[in-house]
Amino acid sequence: MVRIGYTLSGEEHGPGDLLLYGRIAEESGFDFLTISDHFHPWTSRQGQSPFVWSVLGGLAVKTEEIPVMTGVTCPTMRIHPAIVAQAAATTAALLPERFILGLGTGENLNEHVVGSGWPLPEERLDMLEEAIELIRRLWTGDLVTEWTDHYTVDRARLYTLPENSPPIAVAASAPAAAKLAGRAGDALISTAPDAELVETFRDAGGVGMPVYGQLTVCYGPDEAKAKGEALEWWPNTSVPGEVGLELAAPQHFEEVAQLITTEHVGEKVVCGPDPGRILEKVEAFVGAGFDHVFLHQVGPRQEEFLAFAKDELLPAIDR
Repeated sequence: MVRIGYTLSGEEHGPGDLLLYGRIAEESGFDFLTISDHFHPWTSRQGQSPFVWSVLGGLAVKTEEIPVMTGVTCPTMRIHPAIVAQAAATTAALLPERFILGLGTGENLNEHVVGSGWPLPEERLDMLEEAIELIRRLWTGDLVTEWTDHYTVDRARLYTLPENSPPIAVAASAPAAAKLAGRAGDALISTAPDAELVETFRDAGGVGMPVYGQLTVCYGPDEAKAKGEALEWWPNTSVPGEVGLELAAPQHFEEVAQLITTEHVGEKVVCGPDPGRILEKVEAFVGAGFDHVFLHQVGPRQEEFLAFAKDELLPAIDR
């Protein structure tokens, strides 16, 4: 049994459209929403990047019951963890018992904008772990003064708090991050059906906790055309390895995208009108130990995809 989510892609859509798609997704039968938290889009063609916390406030009004998770927020450089703690607490108060704070170590694309440099991976993980500890302390409502290796919090206290603190999901694609998710988080987020990663998370303390997987799709009536649309709107999915974490600007991704073909994108994105191919990928995540899978439809066919999901895809999934 698996819960199926829908991604609100802030890199591709403005705030009004994100609110519309969130409402339609709930009405279409999706189990949860995720929403990206970026300062820049990956490429200029994507063309958007609204402030996620404003959009989350709108979703609290436009939706009724569906849970919402940031996918994901980086609480280390661009925004101080004390401010993330306040933003998440307010959002959880607006979305009682249905907000999940998804956290990760971020990408240079978004975090370099405040001019603090871009640390090495090991330091970024240390910063994330310290940030999670500070966020949890501030959620107690206590007065917090702390000097860690990376942060200073000076006589800070949150006065607006939800009745219950939201769960924290931690993004991971490597064992060290999965171990952090297990010992410091309440859930794991990943982008590939990696059973070993899930096992690492479980062994580090994540037994019984949710595991979220992201699946990128590009629905359309013609597979070849859908691959072309995926290449146009989301070539960054085929940027290899650590490169996607290190590039600093959309134009850098655009330069790399010149080397990417529709065949490359087709290997990463499920393209076309066949629900069976999406179901196969969902089953691969389930087989690897994931109990939540969120679908990121790339490109402009959002309402078409939501109708397809309501009529054909979601009824075929054992939820």
